[in-house]
Amino acid sequence: MEHHPERYEAHLAGFRRTAEVRGRDEYEAMYQRSLDEPERFWAEQARRYLTWDRPWDFVLRADFEEARFEWFGGGVLNASANCLDRHLPALADKTAYYWEGDEPGRSDRVTYGQLHRRVNKLAALLKSRGLGRGDRVVIYMPMIVELPTALLACARIGAIHCVVFGGLGAAALADRIRDCGARAVITADAASRGGRPIPLKNIVDQALEDCEGVETVIVHDHRGSNPALKTGRDLWWHQAAAEPGLPDFVPPEPMDAEDPLFILHTSGSTGKPKGLVHTHGGYLVHTAMSARLVFDLQPEDVFWCTGNLDWITGHSYGVYGPLLNGLTMVLYEGLPDFPGPDRFWRIAEHYRVSSLYTMPTTIRGWAREG
Repeated sequence: MEHHPERYEAHLAGFRRTAEVRGRDEYEAMYQRSLDEPERFWAEQARRYLTWDRPWDFVLRADFEEARFEWFGGGVLNASANCLDRHLPALADKTAYYWEGDEPGRSDRVTYGQLHRRVNKLAALLKSRGLGRGDRVVIYMPMIVELPTALLACARIGAIHCVVFGGLGAAALADRIRDCGARAVITADAASRGGRPIPLKNIVDQALEDCEGVETVIVHDHRGSNPALKTGRDLWWHQAAAEPGLPDFVPPEPMDAEDPLFILHTSGSTGKPKGLVHTHGGYLVHTAMSARLVFDLQPEDVFWCTGNLDWITGHSYGVYGPLLNGLTMVLYEGLPDFPGPDRFWRIAEHYRVSSLYTMPTTIRGWAREG
């Protein structure tokens, strides 16, 4: 492997010019401020990274004996509006997502303006089915742009999303549907991962045989597999969203900073999976700030978090953090080594990825392949 020290030095010089934190001294000073003046420090971050419909009454209220912590109490905001509306019209034509399908050659580009329109249409469809503030919606989808669209549509109307990994079977899906008390499921007809077909809608049907309370299943036609739909419960996403009378714009629901935004379940490796609740204010402030600082993301960057969107890293750095900062992301449906071990690098090169966030397992796989 050739070594080019001049490229490294040029990159380092550019980093020093634009970095949010230019060295360890600056970082430690920032960290110390957060300890010495926590309320002032976090209030500054909240004002910098988010738009609030109503300012907070207090920044932090902590009860260590009861293990209860409240952030930005009394503050009101909406996650979807912060990810999309506040960037418009300035970023309407900027790419939000480059999408790459499982098979080479399948791709898409979605701008902030297009994503905003798609989110509003799905939000309108959800509301037309009687869903709204506090309702739980399970999302069981492949890594396609419709997945973050569904997250943001739920957030827009105040519904609580619960994303379930598309590789889990019917029993595990049913457990999570029951656990969060979902009224709706959003899925796709099928998926492809590493060339292997996954009949998502059929798995949803099997799961719902053991569940009560789900009144709506919205199905995105991703693979053209044409699964059976149950009359009165199941809808084709784009057909239903195109029905006359559905509004093109849904006003964002004002949410308290301590209202739940989403539920994510633990892996279950040490017992029954547990649904962990993440609230609006604290999560959004920290995710926006950490995305900016940890990855030193700049407005012109193309960022790729390779983690699945069904876990907290994917939520934070594949959806909310970068969108809150108005950045461009890559979203890939498949596996790192399909159809060959260089797939990730081909994608990164094609979309000119400037910041890549991946897992040690993936890097070890590259090392084995040389």
